Amino acid sequence: MATIFSKIAAGEIPSYKCAEDEQFYAFLDINPVTKGHTLVIPRKEIDYIFDMDDKLLADFEVFAKKVACAIRTAIPCKKVAQVVLGLEVNHAHIHLLPINTEGDVDFHKHVKLTDEEMKETAEQILQAFNHVSIAK
Repeated sequence: MATIFSKIAAGEIPSYKCAEDEQFYAFLDINPVTKGHTLVIPRKEIDYIFDMDDKLLADFEVFAKKVACAIRTAIPCKKVAQVVLGLEVNHAHIHLLPINTEGDVDFHKHVKLTDEEMKETAEQILQAFNHVSIAK
């Protein structure tokens, strides 16, 4: 059975899309820790990030890097934190969080954003993603 993340990437469940390509999909977390909190997933259903083969894992990180650069362009922040937890949904995923202090990475605190703010944030990240280039 498809995971909720697979259904999101396939467009079966609505999401605030931030980036995509043929292998990966990025979208705003609906319960964000910070404004711009983005989830990055492989389209292929893999439960545990370290079960990915080396090439897919490397490509996943490069895609996440480009998304992080887009987030940093769209959302004023010092850095973008990368967190891998993987217990909430049995589908490998990376949390990307715009941060200004280490204390901003607190999964017990969440920000409340309106639907309009979420749409605007996702669009800003998507536009930045489409224009950002990264060194490989």
